[in-house]
Amino acid sequence: MQLNALQVFRAVAEHGSITAAARSLRYTQSAVSRQIAALEAETGSPLLDRLPRGVALTEQGRCLLGHAEAVLDRLDTARRDLAALRDLSAGRLRVGAFPTAVAALVPRALASFRSEHPEVALSLVEGLTPGLLERLVDGDADVAVVSAASDKPLDGDQFDLHHLVDETLLVAVPRTHRLAHRRTIRLRDLADESFIAGSATAEETLLRATLPAGFRPRIDIVAAEWTGKLGCVAAGLGVALVPALAVRAAPSDLTLLRLHPDDVSVRRIFAATVAGRSRPPAVRRFLTHLDRAAGLSEAGG
Repeated sequence: MQLNALQVFRAVAEHGSITAAARSLRYTQSAVSRQIAALEAETGSPLLDRLPRGVALTEQGRCLLGHAEAVLDRLDTARRDLAALRDLSAGRLRVGAFPTAVAALVPRALASFRSEHPEVALSLVEGLTPGLLERLVDGDADVAVVSAASDKPLDGDQFDLHHLVDETLLVAVPRTHRLAHRRTIRLRDLADESFIAGSATAEETLLRATLPAGFRPRIDIVAAEWTGKLGCVAAGLGVALVPALAVRAAPSDLTLLRLHPDDVSVRRIFAATVAGRSRPPAVRRFLTHLDRAAGLSEAGG
């Protein structure tokens, strides 16, 4: 059955008159009569009794009216729900992010997004980049903030990558460290230092930094979480490479030093979605909040 025919039928039933229904719908009387006749032919049942003054529903007409109202009401609900998703007065946003992005970048973006669109349900899951990309592919996240080392780019064919910021690495040392007064240092200055890292294998840690040729850090202490890493540094147990995004979480009893330009390692930070899949309105809007938060991070705000 055509939805338009059901709408015409409902209007006739409400007004009890083909003429009045035509007037409310801004149709001609003959157009309404044709719609009713076509509906009766399709259902194989008389739907209206034509009376000297107006019309009345037959038993079959009363039966069809209940179904027609249910269909049309459900369609109206669908239209309202779609409009709510479009104008962000409803819906959800599922965000994934790697650990240091959760220190400030992503929370800032989520907070400003929620302030503008409080009706959208938000969720955040923290994880490493490979796992976050898997969640995207599996449909368990709408957008993921991920990182890539310069020598290990992400798959631009499988994912749409919205560049947010390029992040440099800093060196965290205790405030009492012999180099704490320096503004910049070389990695070779730390050749005899113990590094606090997330893995005992240098090639798999230090945030996949591109280490200078011949530099092999000594890793005595392995700590998975940043609170543990920085706590060990503050206690004087070693030094650590720290991503700029994590500076907000750095304890006050350590010093962050910049690396010499020849030693600086850069991570590229992206907001990733799956290539070929349309971005929901909430994701498109959230990207603008991420851009704004990334700008604050670059400015040191």
